[in-house]
Amino acid sequence: MLDNAAPVDVILYQYPRFEPVPMPRPLALALALAGLSATAATLAGTATPPAPQDAKPVKELDAVDVSAALDQARNALSPDTGSSQYVIDREAIARMPLGDSTPLNQVLLQAPGVVQDSYGGVHVRGDHANLQYRIDGVIIPESISGFGQTLDARTIRSVKLLDGALPAQYGLRTAAVVDIATRDGHALGNGGSAGVTGGSFGTLNPNASLWGSADRWSWFLTANYLENDVGIENPTASRKPDHDHTNQVKAFGKLSYLIDNDTRLSLLFGMANNRFEIPNRPGQTPAFQYLDQTDFDSSRLNERQHEQTRFGALSLQGKLGATDYQVSLGQRYSSLDFTPDPIGDLMFNGIAGAISRSSRASTLQADFATPLGDTHTLRYGFYGSFESAPSRTDAQVFPADGEGRQTSTVPIGIVDRNRLIARTGSAYVQDEWSLGDRLTLNYGLRGDVYSAFRHESQLSTRLGAVYQATDSTTLHAGYARYFTPPATEAITTTAIHKFDGTTNALPDNGSNTPLAERSDYFDAGVQQQLGPLTLGLDAYYRKVRRLQDEGQFGAALVYSTFNYAEGHIRGVEFTANYAAGPISTYFNLAYGRAMGRRVITGQYNFAPEELAYIADHDIHLDHDQKLTSSGGISYALDAATRIGANYLFGSGMRRDGGVPNGASLPYYFQLDLSLSHDFSFAATGKLHTQLALINALDRSYELRDGSGVGVGAPQYGPRRGVYLSVQKDF
Repeated sequence: MLDNAAPVDVILYQYPRFEPVPMPRPLALALALAGLSATAATLAGTATPPAPQDAKPVKELDAVDVSAALDQARNALSPDTGSSQYVIDREAIARMPLGDSTPLNQVLLQAPGVVQDSYGGVHVRGDHANLQYRIDGVIIPESISGFGQTLDARTIRSVKLLDGALPAQYGLRTAAVVDIATRDGHALGNGGSAGVTGGSFGTLNPNASLWGSADRWSWFLTANYLENDVGIENPTASRKPDHDHTNQVKAFGKLSYLIDNDTRLSLLFGMANNRFEIPNRPGQTPAFQYLDQTDFDSSRLNERQHEQTRFGALSLQGKLGATDYQVSLGQRYSSLDFTPDPIGDLMFNGIAGAISRSSRASTLQADFATPLGDTHTLRYGFYGSFESAPSRTDAQVFPADGEGRQTSTVPIGIVDRNRLIARTGSAYVQDEWSLGDRLTLNYGLRGDVYSAFRHESQLSTRLGAVYQATDSTTLHAGYARYFTPPATEAITTTAIHKFDGTTNALPDNGSNTPLAERSDYFDAGVQQQLGPLTLGLDAYYRKVRRLQDEGQFGAALVYSTFNYAEGHIRGVEFTANYAAGPISTYFNLAYGRAMGRRVITGQYNFAPEELAYIADHDIHLDHDQKLTSSGGISYALDAATRIGANYLFGSGMRRDGGVPNGASLPYYFQLDLSLSHDFSFAATGKLHTQLALINALDRSYELRDGSGVGVGAPQYGPRRGVYLSVQKDF
């Protein structure tokens, strides 16, 4: 990891000369796919500034060293003083049962306090979602909620999960920052990789990557295709779900050009195109009649969902005098299309709605770091985004009386169109102050402004401290005031009155527009190094006003945001990591409690009796899980063979039990095993193979049982599966 890498000597030169650099063909192809002109990009390397007569000949610093030095400079832009962090590198990902085929959400489950949910979702420290994704320091706005994983583990050099009391640089999405450092062609050299993972439930996952460098250019490109018959969690306890096939295509690219020894231009781009069948629950009884039809086999429903995400960011990173900087211009497009079963959905739900949502976010981000003497580093910057989010619902419903009873078997059509425009602006300033060799303070101020249906803003203070008590003991503590606007893609803009007098009538009994969340966050922890063993203990408490939560309230598997008036979230996390010789292990155990009271927005999603109870009582949030644990062990039998085991444990998320979210689901435990071996062939070199046994004990467990606030359907964890990966580097 570059954070801990040995210092790189950077030699400064005067007036370096540049010769025209032809663009490598892989770069030209990649830029064409990204919609950029290869000619324009090549021009960046053809400028030859005149050298003055007294300029001395200099020797150019090697491009690999320049790239590494710039990586270190970029790391200096993103401090984590006072916050909690957990780093997962490529070696840790490779030791997971599925290796590089592991979905990103399962990679994050190696970190403490991360709770798994259905549809590939995770919860960190009691938040529903609220994750901020950064790729090489660039914020990538979250896509529309759904099942698809946009980012692929094959792009990751290391991923850092930051949570707790974050410095002023981090805002808006603050449950945790998923900070991804990508692989780099300058560091990897010229080459590539191709392979395939296949196994149970019709799984087929071929992949290919290409990386390399040519003088000042470098590139890393990867793509993969996935299909299987368990695209979404099974809603029943059966081994194989009905109607659950998925096809997914993902790609990522990173192109870099070294303008000079202090400046780099980079282009990040990626895409995901994912199609899902919505799994069925056999044996359901229709609630409505369609024309003369009174019966429908629920195992033959044909609902589908299609999700797309595309993103790109152009970044200029470098050094002006003593100041490190990175300025990025980016855009993210995301869409979701739900296709109902036109007859079946009407008979079971009273509505068959074809739902389309999309979101296009354009962003501008700038971060700066300036040393002030030997003891201070001033960091400052800004972020702005403009987002347009149109939505359309083409619904078929039945006429109904005031009690919701069907009055006609002939459906009627309702079209609902909306467009939401959201603007966000942020600025921050913070100072990292080193008081001697052992104590470091980081204090700062952040301002955020959000405008959509309403205008909201907040000025937030941040304070963090790290104290090196001994050479092996580190203490940290922090306070942060947070401002979290609602996720634009999760704001429901349905015109409720259009469905009056139908089987989809909703009560208009409150505010339908979510509010920005405001909270005070306190965090403290200690880390102890005992030779190859590292122990950590962290405690946190968050007092929240206008607590945001999300739920699935309709037939489509998309989320909508609502607010509780207040909330209280607290927890304790313990971590242990050991690495020595052939053995590597990790262990996490977390206790958490997340409570909310009084629903103040989105009340139409709730029954009147639910609202009445929540108005006077604290209730558990639906994703609250009291105990969470993960761990793993990996042992190298020799230089070519490794065995491993990983597990997940949870006390169960919430379900209804007398009162909303009043009970928890049963405890669950999942054990995964793996065996990897590198075969060496004289003619073709090394071939990597990895065998994974997922849920080796074949324990059937529920993530959701279909009850609870905002829970749409039951979901079960994966059943036992066997998968083989074969990978060849070249």
